[in-house]
Amino acid sequence: MKRSANARQSGAAPRGKRQTPKPAAPASETAPRSGARAQQTRFSSRLRAWGRHHRAMALDSLFRLVRYPLGNLLTMLAIAIALVLPAALWLTLDSAKLLDAELDESASLTVYLDMGIDAAQAARIEEAVSADGGVAQTRMISPEQGMADFQQSLGIDDTLAGLDDNPLPASIVISPQDVEPAAMAELAERLEGVTGIDEVRVDLAWVERLRHLAALGRRVALALGVLFGFGVLLVVGNTIRLAVESRRREIEVVMLIGATHAFVRRPFLYSGAWYGAGGGLLALGLLALGNHWLSLPVAALAASYGASFTLPQLDVTGSTILLSCSILLGWLGAWLAVTRHLSSIRPR
Repeated sequence: MKRSANARQSGAAPRGKRQTPKPAAPASETAPRSGARAQQTRFSSRLRAWGRHHRAMALDSLFRLVRYPLGNLLTMLAIAIALVLPAALWLTLDSAKLLDAELDESASLTVYLDMGIDAAQAARIEEAVSADGGVAQTRMISPEQGMADFQQSLGIDDTLAGLDDNPLPASIVISPQDVEPAAMAELAERLEGVTGIDEVRVDLAWVERLRHLAALGRRVALALGVLFGFGVLLVVGNTIRLAVESRRREIEVVMLIGATHAFVRRPFLYSGAWYGAGGGLLALGLLALGNHWLSLPVAALAASYGASFTLPQLDVTGSTILLSCSILLGWLGAWLAVTRHLSSIRPR
């Protein structure tokens, strides 16, 4: 009796009866439901910390540059000079390209008709010439108009008035559809077979020389750009190398407590980017100053030849490209210098 009473008091099941165990709760109910949310929170906090560190390193590197303004300004000025020379040459080639476009618009053929052709025959020949597919526009010049233009160009209005006969034939000035030398030569060959045409004159040798000079200038500008780009890398790399050596003890301590190479490299990369940005801005200022300084003499020289010409300037797109290339070169020079010297630093 005492044993059974004790069994009832202790909650034990009597003999002969098995107590059915309660089913265990499923794993989805017992597991915490905040796992994905916690993982997302950890990622977002890590991302915010990464952004804060980048912002802090950018401001710290900028403050270090401002702390020593003279030396850093000289470094930026060296970068600016290395960028100004190829940029100025490229602008000069752009002005030559504009001149080349004007020459293309003024490219023409002159067709001289046979002597003794009257106005009606000249009109029919002009219609036949205009029917050619390679001709864009024609303009008839009568012998009288040709003589008047010749006298006006030489400044002898009354000297040739005593001639018995006009020695100049009628001519047709043709604007071709295609200004390429090969196409114009083919058009001249076709027009020489037209009855009543004595000669077709095409003179594009000087245009071809100008185009060859422009192509050569573009290659020279590209070569100078690459060469001075390497110069920017060397200037920034040497400056960053000195900065790494001056902070060598600090880098060793930071690496002892587990800092990665990316963590150590980050402030120096921002320093290189700041050097590139400063050099790019100084280059834009030097280009604007040079354009303002040379614009008046160039305009006066062009006016003396009866033409109007203005020096080209960098637009918003060109300025953005120059500034972006400068920042990229500064960042790349810093990355190369830091990566090379971090491999030699061993914390002790």
